[in-house]
This record gives sequence, C-alpha cells and structure tokens, in this order.
Amino acid sequence: MTDKTYTALPKYVQLSEMLVREINAGLLLDGERLPPERDMAKSLGTSVGTLRKALADLTEKGMLERRHGSGNYVRAAADQSSVYAFFRLELVTGGGLPTAEVLQVDRVAKEPEMPDFGPSDQAHRIRRLRYLNDVPVALEEIWLDGSHAKRLKLEELSDSLYLYYKSQLNLWITRTEDRVFVAETPGWAPDGFGPSEGQTVGYVERMSWSQDGAAAEFSRNWFDPAVARFVSRSA
Repeated sequence: MTDKTYTALPKYVQLSEMLVREINAGLLLDGERLPPERDMAKSLGTSVGTLRKALADLTEKGMLERRHGSGNYVRAAADQSSVYAFFRLELVTGGGLPTAEVLQVDRVAKEPEMPDFGPSDQAHRIRRLRYLNDVPVALEEIWLDGSHAKRLKLEELSDSLYLYYKSQLNLWITRTEDRVFVAETPGWAPDGFGPSEGQTVGYVERMSWSQDGAAAEFSRNWFDPAVARFVSRSA
C-alpha cells in the first residue's frame, strides 16, 4: 500500500510542539518574554485563538509562565510529555517542527539480521519521509511487531507514530535506545530527499520498548547531515 500523505496534528498542537522544541534547543531562553500574542500569531500565520490554545498547553506543561498584564515568559524546563519527546533530529540551526509523509505501509516478514523484538515473525513496515519546518531531513523505516495490530490504517497514521500507537493500539513507548552510525542512502529514497542513493548520510538504529517492558519496535533512520543533526539532551 502506497500513498504520499500524512495526517497532521491539530494546529495548536503543532504550534505547541514547535515552541517546545525551540525552548529545548535554546532558541527561546529561560525567562525570555514572548512577543505580544497578536504579533506572534501574525508571524506564525495563525489566529490568536489557536495561538492561545498552544500557549495554554505550554503553561500546563510548565514551560511557560503567563503573567497577567505583562505577557508570556519562557520557563526552560525539559518536558517529557511532549509528543516529540523521543524525536532526536533538529535542524542545523536548532529545533524545527516535525511532520511526515507516508511513502509505504506493508505487513512483511522480519529480516533475519534484525535484533529480536516482539513475539511475531512479521512486522508492519512503515516508510516515511520526515520533515522539519517543511524541509526534508530524514528517511524512516519503522518495523512495529505484528502482534500489536492485524493491519495499520494508513489514513489514520499521524505525524507522531507514538501518539498513534497510544491512541489506537493501547501501546505506550516508554523507553528507546539509539545507536548512531553512518550509512548509505537506501534505494527506496524518494526524489524529495536530498542525498542520492548510495550517498553517505547519518544513520540511526532504534529499539523501542512498551509499557510492559517488551521490545515492540525496531527502526532505521537515514538523515541528511547538511540540514539536520542528531541531538540528545539530559536534564
């Protein structure tokens, strides 16, 4: 099954997540006062109402302090409830809002060289082109163990697969382990991805564990080092 589409998160969630990533990247500093809401909404191309929902979400997460009559001030606290808490790629300049274009979804046999994960001998293989602020930065090949669903509905996949797992499959990804290498761009890369087939790029293998401690997912990620960086931060 192939389709070049994705289901976007609600606009206010996109704005909130973009600001979370900018705070974590140090583009918005602790104690910094945000622009007036009308000015900020205009610069972001959204309505004041949508922006206020995003700011309220940040306030609830403890990453923003709203002072009556004064404005909105950044509180640079790491937020692990972020939709993209486990997403490690950032633009070279920092931050960037992640979106994804689904290229292919299939239920296939696991490859022999893969590490062990899950009880099934099959997995749902999801191939995506990943963007940051509409800039193509990475290819993703995600293998979700076949025991978690008979099939995946492509039209329901959101920009955040972990959010989809939680809401549709009752599966929480609670821990990940990343291993970073270099590798060659795979042959299935679409024209929109900058590096050509066989070109050396950044490469990340990830194992993900569910709420019951079982390995549930294995993924491969090829990223363009000309536009993105792999960044891991600790509190």
